[in-house]
Amino acid sequence: MGLYKYLSKIWKKPKETNKEAYKAKLMKWRREPVTIRIERPTRIDRARTLGYKAKEGFIVIRQKVKRGGHRRPDIKGGRKPRRFGVRKNLKISYQVIAEQRAAKKHVNLEVLGSYWVGEDSHNYWYEIILVDPLHPVIRSDKHVNWISEKQHTKRVFRGLTSAGRKSRGLNNKGKGAEKIRPSLRANNKRGN
Repeated sequence: MGLYKYLSKIWKKPKETNKEAYKAKLMKWRREPVTIRIERPTRIDRARTLGYKAKEGFIVIRQKVKRGGHRRPDIKGGRKPRRFGVRKNLKISYQVIAEQRAAKKHVNLEVLGSYWVGEDSHNYWYEIILVDPLHPVIRSDKHVNWISEKQHTKRVFRGLTSAGRKSRGLNNKGKGAEKIRPSLRANNKRGN
């Protein structure tokens, strides 16, 4: 097995492999700002699979997202349903929320992808790989220069990142997924 295989195996169960180091890392991250730029990815294997390269134009952000509060707005006025309870809004994941918050902070950059790095009882942490589409190094790189094209602007807000596509149900194909493409709304319009 190569180095990245071992790294990905360790990151499948980080709490079990080195509990003390994991706890210390989370304690340090709790005191940091919500959005922080970091020098290099914590999970280099995952970052490389998403397209990260250690060159100019690539930026890595660690984003903290509070757990909970991921709810639909309450019904205002009128009688509430009998079994009202908690109404969670599960249309977008915490990962997509983290990507969108990082993109709002760094307006001139595009989100390439993101991955999970930690969680505790109150927070999730994701690392987001951002790319500067106007940087000459990015424009000359044939593997990433597609992000410089105009149809890829604000891709995170249109659900075009990997996490966004997953929450839109686009990982399903074939039987049972007939209404998903190009989108649920477009399919609904087609019939009505």
